[in-house]
Amino acid sequence: MTTGLRYVYAVCRPFSAPLQSQLSGVGGAPPRLLHHHGLVAVVSTVPERLFAEEPLRAHLEDLDWLTETARAHQQVIDALTTVTTPLPLRLATVFRDDSAVRVMMEAREDYFRRTLDRLDGRVEWGVKVYTDAEPGDAGEAGEAAATDRAPGKAASGRDYLRQRRDRFRAREDLWQKAETFATRLHETLSERAEDSRLHPPQNPALSGAAGRNVLNAAYLVPRDHSEEFVELVDRTKDEASGMRVELTGPWAAYSFVGDVGGTEDEENGEGDLP
Repeated sequence: MTTGLRYVYAVCRPFSAPLQSQLSGVGGAPPRLLHHHGLVAVVSTVPERLFAEEPLRAHLEDLDWLTETARAHQQVIDALTTVTTPLPLRLATVFRDDSAVRVMMEAREDYFRRTLDRLDGRVEWGVKVYTDAEPGDAGEAGEAAATDRAPGKAASGRDYLRQRRDRFRAREDLWQKAETFATRLHETLSERAEDSRLHPPQNPALSGAAGRNVLNAAYLVPRDHSEEFVELVDRTKDEASGMRVELTGPWAAYSFVGDVGGTEDEENGEGDLP
């Protein structure tokens, strides 16, 4: 009998292709397939001392632990995406045992089937557009430092205000150009995708990315059309003067798993023990 709790990564339909032989999941245990009513839950065993409700709640406040767990979780999802179409569950979805996982699958069977039908053969691509970072973007101190370093340093208060106004207008022009470009790009890519999602711009303090994020979008694309989609994004980079276009993927369709009805719990899985 397998001891420990069950960590659930995703639900999918049965598939014949093998997963990577050395694939490990959260906590280092290899994932396995739990079949039920023509569906498959991809699970691994994790220790109760770390993943029971109380210790799990504490661990979710630990950034290092969360990063390591998210990386292992994503590693399994990425491996699944190469052999099938997974419906990924949220991070740290844990159940008491195999029976509890089967109860969850049966209770949400209709939702899982509808969503898997919709996502079958499709992947998610992410596209972000950033303006280039500027010396004046650091605020008042940055502007003052930029003025002190400028060859034509202002000789008077009036000159200083004029230079500051000109820099502000230049930034505003760049941001307006970037937003216009991002809007047009999103419309073009949405026409080539089956569905799309606009996410809030990323906070540079959290993402570590340079520049201002003016587009953060996801696109649901048939796997067979991915090459054309990537080429389309690459062609637009020639128009992105003063901007940076980033393409990521293909991913499991995280941004689109909540489209087919169901409650929030049905869409994300249950994180606490039943």
